[in-house]
Amino acid sequence: MRLSRYFLPVLKETPAEAQIASHRLMLRAGMIKQASAGIYSWLPLGYKVLRNVERIVHEEQQRVGHIPMLMPTLQSADLWRESGRYDAYGPEMLRIRDRHERDMLYGPTNEEMITDIFRSHVGSYKDLPLTLYHIQWKFRDEVRPRFGVMRGREFLMKDGYNFDLTREDALHAYNRHLVSYLRTYERMGLQAIPMRADSGPIGGDDTHEFLVLAETGESEVFYDSEITDLKFGDRQIDPTSHEQCRAVLEEFTSRYARTDETHDEALFNEIPEARRRVARGIEVGQIFYFGTKYSEPMGATVQGPDGKPVPVHMGSHGIGVSRLVGALIEANHDENGIIWPEGVTPFHCGIVNLKQGDAQADEACTALYEAIEALGLEPLYDDRDERAGAKFATMDLVGLPWRITVGPRGLKNGVVELTSRRSGESEELPPEQAVEKIAQIYGKAV
Repeated sequence: MRLSRYFLPVLKETPAEAQIASHRLMLRAGMIKQASAGIYSWLPLGYKVLRNVERIVHEEQQRVGHIPMLMPTLQSADLWRESGRYDAYGPEMLRIRDRHERDMLYGPTNEEMITDIFRSHVGSYKDLPLTLYHIQWKFRDEVRPRFGVMRGREFLMKDGYNFDLTREDALHAYNRHLVSYLRTYERMGLQAIPMRADSGPIGGDDTHEFLVLAETGESEVFYDSEITDLKFGDRQIDPTSHEQCRAVLEEFTSRYARTDETHDEALFNEIPEARRRVARGIEVGQIFYFGTKYSEPMGATVQGPDGKPVPVHMGSHGIGVSRLVGALIEANHDENGIIWPEGVTPFHCGIVNLKQGDAQADEACTALYEAIEALGLEPLYDDRDERAGAKFATMDLVGLPWRITVGPRGLKNGVVELTSRRSGESEELPPEQAVEKIAQIYGKAV
């Protein structure tokens, strides 16, 4: 994409309402615009990152056998009355009526709707196990929305629901989700620590939140520092293996890590003092097992092996897709702007032309642009008639991980400059070698 043809409304000044880094930088980098309190339009740059996050979530869900679908944003209140949650959920639920005076709601979550779908179409234990998920917009009427997309009222979430015959099978689904979540976050360049948490209005006794450590986190967290040394890496786990998934769960949850809601001071003090940590964390996902909490009152049963009806065991599993964009920035920024990890970057590299209108520089930039596009990658070419300092400031602000700088002086020596946004280190290379290095970084064949 040529920047002269792109819509990137960057701001020089920080809006007064932005209190944390991610909100400030998303506004300044032209990623979002507030429509009303806690509700945002996603502008082109922000939308690209949002879709990259969504793509990774989809890929990792389907890798472990979960099936995508899509449910509506508006739901009938009747389903929620069946489960007993309509009146219990609280003022965060946006309740509305249609023209026929039917009670509706803007879904904050989808346990009731997915249970209704299941009970309408699944009748035998032979159809289990089954995990369905979707990525859809949700609405929770926060009393005080703040921090941009980190605590908005409208947000994009992946929520998945497992249906199993037995508690053992449902706990395997829980463990399998933990495995897929660990891989999902690491692919985005994040370390998200699973922590024992409170189930809130979802219900159930087994639940872990995944938290990214950050000073601006809304939760106080207590953990054993050894847990930050754990990495899932590129290990291959069979998602159908109870033993392998359980082993990963035990590895990543055996050390103390809890939110303030479930913190146990006595257990925490058993950790050697040098390893005790108290910090802030941003919640980016949560997994639940809640048994028959919804299947029993809503009649979601299957015919068991003995021919008798059995209520299915369920769990729900969420990832905050839009919230992750904010969390990524909180974990990856400096005083100049965002620093995107390669896995989620909106453009794979930037090209800066130091002398727009110079025939040799224009030709070299166009050749680089076309060579990188031919690899199946997306460069952002700053072809504006702007001074060099303004171009560098824009590139630093939007945070592309790599920048190729092209100018007449370097071209006389047959080189361009390749710069890492994260380290700030630069090296001079012939243009062909710069393209080769970009290809290697992103695993592309030249």
